[in-house]
Amino acid sequence: MPVLAGVALTVPAGTGVCVTGENGIGKSTLLRCVSGLQRPDGGRIRVLGAAPGGSPGFWAAVATTVEPPTWYPGLTTREHAELVCRAHGQDPDDAGVDEALERFGLSGHADAIPPSLSSGQKQRLTLALVLLRPSTLLILDEPEQRLDSDGRAAVAGMLAEYLATGGSLLMASHDERFAEASGAALTTMASLVR
Repeated sequence: MPVLAGVALTVPAGTGVCVTGENGIGKSTLLRCVSGLQRPDGGRIRVLGAAPGGSPGFWAAVATTVEPPTWYPGLTTREHAELVCRAHGQDPDDAGVDEALERFGLSGHADAIPPSLSSGQKQRLTLALVLLRPSTLLILDEPEQRLDSDGRAAVAGMLAEYLATGGSLLMASHDERFAEASGAALTTMASLVR
């Protein structure tokens, strides 16, 4: 039985789109297909002019939280952030690792290993890592999950800043107020079916 059928979606460069809808209707599947982590049985997906996930250039341009993060054993929160920077050709000091940890309320946990963090702190670290690295497109699956109201407001503001600097955003969310505060246009899964 198909999860998604007849879906048509365009996210113009420099804009944000948030897909909303009930659990189980295909939002995460859509994001997995767009991010190249799942192959559709049919249809055509183009991201930045090419098939998703097929090249190092794609992964240099696209940052995603569709898959749960992999925490490297023994590396601290700060070391994870530094690793992400180095993997993307950035000097960690120039990229602003300390500032990113501060913005996400993690500076007091810089020397902790991620598995020891609370679920909300892990979510904030995941988002910090995605926003710390350079990208053209963010694909985020319910970025507001496990965040308190202040955390949601802060992350929405950071996503709005990302869009203001020319980035593009595709996300799924259950929180329409969060999505609107991020600058993303709302669309329902039902409205994407042609």
